[in-house]
Amino acid sequence: MEKLRVGIVGATGLVGQTFISLLENHPWFKVSALFASQRSKGKRYTEAMEGRWRYADEMPDSVKEMMVMGTDDIRDLADQIDFVFCAVDMEKSALVRLEEGIARLEIPVISNNSAMRWTPDVPMIIPEINPEHSILIESQRKRLNTRHGFIAVKPNCSIQSYVPALTPLLDFEPQEIFVSTYQAVSGSGKTLATADEMRNNVIPYIGGEEEKSEWEPLRIWGKAKGGTIELARKPIISAQCYRVSVEYGHTAAVAVRFRKDVDESEILERWKNFQVPELVRDLPSSPENFLTYLSEDNRPQPLLDAMAGKGMAISLGRLRKDPIFDYKFTCLSHNLIRGAAGGAILTAELLYKQAYLAKD
Repeated sequence: MEKLRVGIVGATGLVGQTFISLLENHPWFKVSALFASQRSKGKRYTEAMEGRWRYADEMPDSVKEMMVMGTDDIRDLADQIDFVFCAVDMEKSALVRLEEGIARLEIPVISNNSAMRWTPDVPMIIPEINPEHSILIESQRKRLNTRHGFIAVKPNCSIQSYVPALTPLLDFEPQEIFVSTYQAVSGSGKTLATADEMRNNVIPYIGGEEEKSEWEPLRIWGKAKGGTIELARKPIISAQCYRVSVEYGHTAAVAVRFRKDVDESEILERWKNFQVPELVRDLPSSPENFLTYLSEDNRPQPLLDAMAGKGMAISLGRLRKDPIFDYKFTCLSHNLIRGAAGGAILTAELLYKQAYLAKD
């Protein structure tokens, strides 16, 4: 098959670097254009990235000599790009203008950013959980007056571990959830070597994360109706989010109260037997096992488990009774792969299979 040509907006950031690494040798997509700020515009990628390549894998040869362009160049390249991944650091209103402007050029946008997550007709997707939310694209295209262009977003990285864990348990009707997330420094675009403030430290605040952690799951679990999403009414979620001195991997400590009685064995069975939608199962970036429960008392750990399923799987552990709620457990996901670039690539693969991403 002829691969779709991909542009990466925000190519010099840590998430942009992750996109580049994960897309090397992708069976369906190839990186064809790199976009970044004016500081990098007009430079070869290796020149723009001198001393700044921070991703774990080495820079692929295929992009080293590629010229970096500014976002103002996208219009001139509209006939050379089939869609873009967007992971650019920009003020919200400017980002909305940028992403909608790209979509109106008939270039679909798969966004890692939060600016459009609450736009009613923009789908926010975890492919294994709510692939049907892509139906919103039809209403969005009418609003944007486009034939091909649209925006789809992935949710916040902090919810990628515990929302998958709770999804198989929804028919037990979770009523209240208390979650604390312990988030890696790479979530702020840094490494341990560049995050001086994190040495021997925990920071008990990450701007905007708690609100996203409490509300975005209700949109993921909601129902698509009339060109928008009707939010799930339950559970009520209370979140605390901490930045910790870990390189990769967001950990979540979850306590949940259910309306229905449930045994520990039933929860373990639901996790073990959870089936992702057939459409998602064989996508190139889909892990063989979406959810894996680890029975050891000291697992999951970011150092040991963040790369499960090549960074796309969710690791669970420490299920036990809770004296205040009903049960508590621990979840882990890789924030740069599942929580950012990898999750966006999986979403693009889903949209390709659903025929929303296609060449004329």
